[in-house]
Amino acid sequence: MNNNDILRRIRYTFDFSDQKMIKIFALADLDVTRAEISNWLKKDDDPDFQGIYDIQFATFLNGFINDRRGKKEGEQAKPEKKLNNNIIFRKLKIALNLRDEDILEILMLADMRVGKHELSAFFRNPSQNQYRPCKDQILRNFIHGMQIKYHVDKE
Repeated sequence: MNNNDILRRIRYTFDFSDQKMIKIFALADLDVTRAEISNWLKKDDDPDFQGIYDIQFATFLNGFINDRRGKKEGEQAKPEKKLNNNIIFRKLKIALNLRDEDILEILMLADMRVGKHELSAFFRNPSQNQYRPCKDQILRNFIHGMQIKYHVDKE
């Protein structure tokens, strides 16, 4: 999965307006324009499409954490220069204040069964023996489950 796909899915899931997206970036100390957001959200085949860099997407995820859980006192988290699925998964877990049981339930909504030990391996330090890289399929199903759980259709 690429950063733009995930950004589009988060926006859809939580029904964020452009102003809300700008505010989320601002919560992590990055000023973005409506045009930038619009270009990041466009489909890949659109001529105005722009890829969102890892550091910008990490900043968005940090802002999402601040938006959902409140901005912590003191120095803010520095955005990662290089993201992987494990980091994205961890940031979503933190933002949504999820426990392992909650994540397993969300994955079940997308018909994905994962063991608790396998799940905890995704959140370990990469230097540990039990660490496992999170594959695209797991993250894709988690985000799909998030959409099922959190998206509210407006009639």
